[in-house]
This record gives sequence, C-alpha cells and structure tokens, in this order.
Amino acid sequence: MLVLQHKKAIAGILAVILFLLLVLPSKGASLTHNALAMALLMVIFWIFEVVPIYATALIPLFLATPLGLLDSSDLAKSYGNTNVYLFLGGFILALALEKWKVHHQIASRILAVFGTTKSRVLLGFGLSAYLLSMWISNTATTLMMLPMALSIIQLQKEHTGRFPLLLMLTVAYASSIGGMATLVGSPPNTQMAATLAATYDLQITFIEWMKIGGPVSLLMLIALSIFFQYLLGKERNELVQNEIFKEKWTRPQKRVLILFGLVVFMWVFRTNIIDISGVEIKDATIAIFGAFLLFIIPSRKGSESLLEWQDTVRVPWGILVLFGGGIALALALDKSKLLIYLAEHSTFLNEWSLLFVLLTVIVISLFATELMSNLALVSVLVPLVAVLSIQMGYPILQLTIPLTLAASCAFMMPVSTPPNAIIFSSGKVSIAQMASIGFFLNIVGILILWMYCYFFMA
Repeated sequence: MLVLQHKKAIAGILAVILFLLLVLPSKGASLTHNALAMALLMVIFWIFEVVPIYATALIPLFLATPLGLLDSSDLAKSYGNTNVYLFLGGFILALALEKWKVHHQIASRILAVFGTTKSRVLLGFGLSAYLLSMWISNTATTLMMLPMALSIIQLQKEHTGRFPLLLMLTVAYASSIGGMATLVGSPPNTQMAATLAATYDLQITFIEWMKIGGPVSLLMLIALSIFFQYLLGKERNELVQNEIFKEKWTRPQKRVLILFGLVVFMWVFRTNIIDISGVEIKDATIAIFGAFLLFIIPSRKGSESLLEWQDTVRVPWGILVLFGGGIALALALDKSKLLIYLAEHSTFLNEWSLLFVLLTVIVISLFATELMSNLALVSVLVPLVAVLSIQMGYPILQLTIPLTLAASCAFMMPVSTPPNAIIFSSGKVSIAQMASIGFFLNIVGILILWMYCYFFMA
C-alpha cells in the first residue's frame, strides 16, 4: 500500500538512478548510453506521470545539449517542427467547430445513419474515422472527429461507464488504422516508398500498397470493433441522448463548415495543387492558413469574426510542447546511432527462418514507435532492414512493408502517434487506460501483421 501511495516518487527516484548508472560510467562520453538514458528517463516519467506529461516533454531542452545529443538548432527544429504548427492550426479549426456547434450538427448525421445505441455510435465513429484517414492524414482525421465525439459525450446525462473512454479511443485508433490502408494515408508509408525508390529504384504503386495495407487495416478495424463491443458490455444497447440535434444550420455554422471543407479539400489534393502551381505547400501551411481565415471571415454581416483571439485560450498548448519533446527524443535517438548500433548487432538473425525474422521486425518496430515518432522510426530502420533483407536473400518489400505498417500500430502511449496525443489532450483518457487497452491491441496487431504478411507476401 505504501508503494502505491508513493509510486510517482519511487518511479522518479528509480528513473534518475537508472539515468546516472547509464551516463556516469563513461563520464557522458558515450552518446549511445546518453540517448538511452534520456529516453528511459522520459518514458518512465511519462508512464508514471512523475510530473505532468507536458513537463516531461521539456526534458530534452535542458538535457540533450549537455549530453551532446542535440545542439540549439536541433532543439529549435524539434519544438518548432512544422507538425507542431499543423496541430496548432488544427486545434484552432476545432475551436471554431466547437464554438459554433458545427460538430453537433455533423454528429447528428452520423447518428442518423448508424443509429443511436452506444454500440452503433462506436461503429459509426470507427468506420467514419477509418475511411477518412485512408485519404487524409490521421492527424487531420482525429482533429475532425474529436469535437464530434466530445459533443456526444457531453450530451449524456450520466458520464459513468466505459462508453466515453471507448469512443475517444475509437477515434484515435481507427484514424491510425485507416492510415495503413493507402500509400498516402500515413507519412511513414510515403517515407518508406520514397526511401526505397531513391536507394534501390524500387517503385511501389498505389495498388501494390493497397493489396497489403488494405486487408491488414480492415482486419485491424474488425478486431478493434469486436474488442470494443466486448468491453462495452451491457452498455451496448443503451441509447445515446440526442435532443440537441434537432436544430437547423445557422449562417456561422455554414461558414465554418465551408472553410473547414476547403482545408480538408486542400489536404486531400495537396499534391495536385503543388503539381499545378509549382509551389511547395505543406499540410501545416494549409492548417495555419485556414486558422488565419477564421479571424477574418465575419460570422454574420457586419458582426464579429468567426473566431476572436481570446477564444484561443482554450487551445491545448501543452500538447504542442508534448509533440516537440517527442520529436526531440526521436532526433536524439537518431543522431546517437543507438538504433543503428542495435541493427549492427543483430547479425544472428541470418540464422533465423523468415517466420521469426518477420516477427522480430514487427515487434521491434511496433514497440519502438511507442517511444518515438513513427516517421522517424521508419526513416532510420527502413534502410537497415532493406540491407538485412538483401543479406538474407528475401525480397526487400517482404520486411520493409510489415515494418512500416507496424509503425502505425502504436496504441499504448500518447506520444506514440498524433491521434493518441490529440485524444489524450481531451482529458477523457488517462495514460494507464490507454496503455492497458493499447497493449492488447498491440499484440493483436503483431499477430495480424505476422500471419498476413507471412502467408500473403511469401
């Protein structure tokens, strides 16, 4: 009992001791040990919430440079990463949806199609997030679905039971799973394709990717739905309160929806816009542009704009710091060559059969991406796994595609993927809840990827 009461303090002390044991023997000269020490310190602090999760994300700011892992420009690029501004723009857009209750109107349409029992609402939100994230980023999908899910939860007279938690996790996990289905669904997919094209002149077509990513993601969605329906238990047939959804569309709602639709359109067809205009446009640029327009477009003729600056006090600024800290950790692991060191000492895999090599690659990728961004992980590991594939006499894609898909199956930690972090920012999900449910889904993901890729990519 005493241990449980002081678990944060105990975890913090043990994390610091472990940190010192890794750093002091080499007097800070080993970058590999230093990176591992900082990573373990941050992970333990995140898991046990020794300090607020957002404060833990500040650790690289005062440790990475003294440890020789990152310089000031690296830290600036991490905490000022374009993805951070993508999230900022998305959060501001979500504020406008919430302020004018646009998400209420959209949620009512989802309920109208799928039904109003809790089980059907979970299915409706899961399928909606899955289909959207096949074509736009899982980050954008989660940002779109979160206000709608929150509006459903806020309508309930009683907030007990598992429904609020499962609805939040459905949005996050279905968004990540949908991104696995297409080549453009998730950044790691395109990163892998680009790396192999540049290094080995190996071209992966849209259809070739979908032959593997499509069925795997669909199996994951089915497994997610069955598991969550089981967890929902007797709540499955309970009705969702929906009295508020009888209102008509207002002019401000229509204007916010049109602007949001424009942003989504530009996200979806960004590459086409680049090809036509010849100007490089990033997702973050589109998000910030859309957010900026909210402060210009009036809600009604002669009235205030759709958003005022004071509305932004409700932006979850801490989550932006969390993303920056995760990116800084990923960059430190990359620059320290820790992952390369691990790969170089894995030559024993040459003696293993494809079945066990495939399992090893999937497990390492899936659990490593719990600690760092999936994009950074794929950038580092794909070239190494490609070399390993050639040495073992296997087709490059037979190991690199499962590796990349596994990097999108991180369900345990808020820092693992943007959807997890965004849902965590809602305050409806704790780290312990995400870790426990996410661990089971990680195992399911490993089994699905392992079996499908072994039998259908052989």
